Parts: sequence; C-alpha cells; structure tokens
Amino acid sequence: MKKLVLLGAGYGNMRILLRLLTKDLPTDVEITLIDRTPFHSVKTEFYALAVGTVSDSVVRVPLPVHDQLKVIGGEIIEINTAEKCVFLDDGQQVPYDELVIGLGCQDNYHDVLGAAENTYSIQTIGKSRITYEKLLGLGGGATVGIIGAGLSGIELASELRESRPDLNIKLFDRSPRILRDFPERLSNYVKGWFDEHNVDVVSNSNITKVEENLLYNHEETIPVDAVVWTAGIRPVTPVQNMKTEKDDSGRVVLNMYHQLPEYSDVYVVGDCASLPYAPSAQVAEEQAEQIVKILRLTWNNEPLPETMPEIKLKGFLGSLGKKQGFAYLGDRTVTGRIARLLKSGVLWMYKWHNG
Repeated sequence: MKKLVLLGAGYGNMRILLRLLTKDLPTDVEITLIDRTPFHSVKTEFYALAVGTVSDSVVRVPLPVHDQLKVIGGEIIEINTAEKCVFLDDGQQVPYDELVIGLGCQDNYHDVLGAAENTYSIQTIGKSRITYEKLLGLGGGATVGIIGAGLSGIELASELRESRPDLNIKLFDRSPRILRDFPERLSNYVKGWFDEHNVDVVSNSNITKVEENLLYNHEETIPVDAVVWTAGIRPVTPVQNMKTEKDDSGRVVLNMYHQLPEYSDVYVVGDCASLPYAPSAQVAEEQAEQIVKILRLTWNNEPLPETMPEIKLKGFLGSLGKKQGFAYLGDRTVTGRIARLLKSGVLWMYKWHNG
C-alpha cells in the first residue's frame, strides 16, 4: 500500500480529502490524516467563537469517513524528510511515502516584548475558547485592545462591539488607513462603521511592549484590561524546524508542483507555503486542487505538466457584526448587508460540501 500522510485537518487537506475520497481513489493508496482535534475547524469564524456569538458547533466540521482513511489524533513535533517519518508527542512514529504538510500557522509577535505572554489569540479553536473566557469575564467599561487591523482584527473588533456595547474597544493599525492595499472606498466604509459604533481605530500605531494591563504604543502607554493579538502569522514550530529553504517570512519555498525542491514526495499546502499571495483558506484550497492532480499523475506514472496554471483568487469577504459586511470581488467593492449575506452563504455552502 502507498502511504499518503496529511498533516493537519485545515482547508487545504480537507479539499484534498474531498477530491480523493469521492472519486477514483486507487485501491493501493492508504491515507492517514494527523491532527490535534478529531474534526475540521472553520478558522474564518474563530473571531465569533472568541466573542461568544457562535457556539463550537458552528465552527466544527466532522472529518470524512472512508475505508482507506485513517485518522490519528496528536501533536506533531518533528517532520523528518530524510527518514520519511513524522514524529508525534506521544511517541508515535508515522512513516509515509508521500506527505502533504498543511499545519497552518501561529501568531507572529514580531519580537514585541511581552506580547506572547500577555495577549490572547484566535489562531486555534482552543486559544479562541480561552479568549472567549477572558472577554466574557470583563466588566462593563473595561478596555480591550486588538493589535492588528487586518481581516481578523476587523471582524473581531466589530463582532465584539455588537455583542458588548459596554466595552471600550481600541483597534491598533500600523497603516495610515484600514485595508490600505484595497480601494479607498472599502477602507472608508469600514472606518465609517467603526466611527459610528464607537470603536477607536488607532492608525500609524507601533506596539513596542505589552504588559499585563498596559500597552506601549510609540511613547504612549495605554491601560487595557485584555489584549488580543491579530498582527501577523508565521508557520508552526515543526515547519520552522525543517531543514529546507524558506522565505523571509519563514514559509517553505516550493517548486511549481507545490513540492519541496529536494523532496518531490513532500508537498506543502496553505499558510506554511511561500506563495505570491497572502495566506488564506481560498489559497490553500486552490493549491490543494493542483496537488490532487499531481498526486493522480504520479500514481498513474504519467508525466507531470511542463507548466502549472496560475492560481486565481476570487477576492475576499469580511463581516462587520451580523448585519453588515464588505467584500472585494474581481476588483469590485461590495459593502453593506449584501456583502454580509454573501459571507453567510459561502460559509453555509462550505459546511454543506464538507460536512
């Protein structure tokens, strides 16, 4: 039996499973999926889990069941490409013939003093639950600092505002304007929502230190009761420890087939991969589609294509609470209730296809 091992039940590997298990999986291929949880987590909704406006059941999707699929629960501590083996923290060793690394990311604290110790996170379902407990316990008039005004920070700040009008919310953005890489109309709409709902957007910020109840922004100190970090990501530690070429962000450099250049039996999908796009669920799924095609060609002993198609992204969707949203689709800006409905529809379709 050929052993295909998938590390992580994220968006990329879920798409690989969806394609392989539902159509013409060779009978001599055995798939092993390793993840710390026995389900797939819809990470794009962790902000709502952290605020408490959705339950765990909304962000969990059951893993597929198939005679040729084995699921192992555990924490991965080492990926040894020379020995073609994955090591888990409980002592298990899982050998592979082909490997797809889809382990995702962790917070990047950019060497800010005290950030790792004194901030909360929404990077995993477990950390989002801890963040929820902290935010739930805050009294009226408490101040919450959210570091990073990317999509995660924007959605977290707006959801928290709508859920807890009694809190003071400060959203720290390093840029002069929110979503500066996108049309000004989009930025103005999001900033206008925050102004209307009394969320303090601190532009041109530079957080240099985080203490338990104090933020240092440039030379200013700001009292806070809780801080949530959404200011960047980096690959998880087992990927950082791999002896292979990486880019300036620590992501793994790949060939055009999404493989390690020195190990064609190892693929990387999602947030750990060095690609000319910002990490997202959409990028991971598009990568996965191409990886499935390469796997099938390899299993059939067919030649690989001389070129690979360019990954084309449709855009992105974001929410501002439960009723408003924003989107950038095919160079077109959409705002308001329609954008929010679009996001809800995409989530429903995703869970329907994968659940």
